[in-house]
Amino acid sequence: MFCEGERTETDYLKALKRQSAIREIASVDIRIDADTHGSAPLTLVKAAAEARERADDELDEVWCIFDVEQPQNHPNLREAVSLARDSDVRVAVSNPCFELWLALHFGEHSRPLKTTEAIRLRQTYDKRNDKGLDGSRYMPLRNDAARRARALDVRHEGNGTEFPNDNPSSGMYRFLEAVEMPIEDAG
Repeated sequence: MFCEGERTETDYLKALKRQSAIREIASVDIRIDADTHGSAPLTLVKAAAEARERADDELDEVWCIFDVEQPQNHPNLREAVSLARDSDVRVAVSNPCFELWLALHFGEHSRPLKTTEAIRLRQTYDKRNDKGLDGSRYMPLRNDAARRARALDVRHEGNGTEFPNDNPSSGMYRFLEAVEMPIEDAG
């Protein structure tokens, strides 16, 4: 795992690793690369691609988690996603930011958001004013978030809305599907 965020994403992934559904799957080993925290998406993907290449066949999947950011997008987003695809690196992109993914644990959100709005929305649910999170509040709701995120993707596909204009969206549900059993279709 290569994460843009230094704390929130890492706290979420650590909470996920503690779940019995993950611990009981012998082939799942979520490792977080701390050296890339705070990096721009293209830098993350380059580091992930290099790690994938060095590991040869030792790693089944390498993932990057990063944000689009609104109203000012991260630079080189399309290049980052293209390099990831070419390098067999999976991505879980949240638009505008990871906090949208967290908010989806508690309810549906279909209106485009600025990053600051998504952060405030998340804070209304968990009452946290810092970047950390209490994973025990989120883990029981992760399948709900995944269904909501998938429904957003289906809506964007139906509208012909493409990355990076797919606000709101989060690809974190794809990561959950990769490490847990597939999640039921949104509907």
